[in-house]
Amino acid sequence: MAAQKKLHVKKGDRVKVISGKDKGTVGEIIAVDPSNDRVTVQGVNIVKRHLTDRQAGGRVEKGGIVSSEAPIHVSNVQPVVKKDGVEVVTRVGHKRETVTKTRADGTTYEGTRSVRIAKATGEEF
Repeated sequence: MAAQKKLHVKKGDRVKVISGKDKGTVGEIIAVDPSNDRVTVQGVNIVKRHLTDRQAGGRVEKGGIVSSEAPIHVSNVQPVVKKDGVEVVTRVGHKRETVTKTRADGTTYEGTRSVRIAKATGEEF
């Protein structure tokens, strides 16, 4: 079994679209698909689907034209952070920080964990 891919963004991040028809739009990531390198951003890449009326379990579901977000490639988005009250795009870095961990038997020890930092501000996000 192959290891899970890592992306530079995750669900809930605020991102800016840097290329494509929605270039410049800022939105929140609502879904991530690491196996296909795709993310779904709120309010970006809106597509319309034409649905017919259908029956499901004795009730009728109304059809019509439904608008929803479609996924875009992860390389087309960049994280956004606040710097001096202004939103700026940034790259993602990682930093190891020391933390105190507790074992199941109650003893504690020093360990490290990786945190994502914004290259523009140097702060964790």
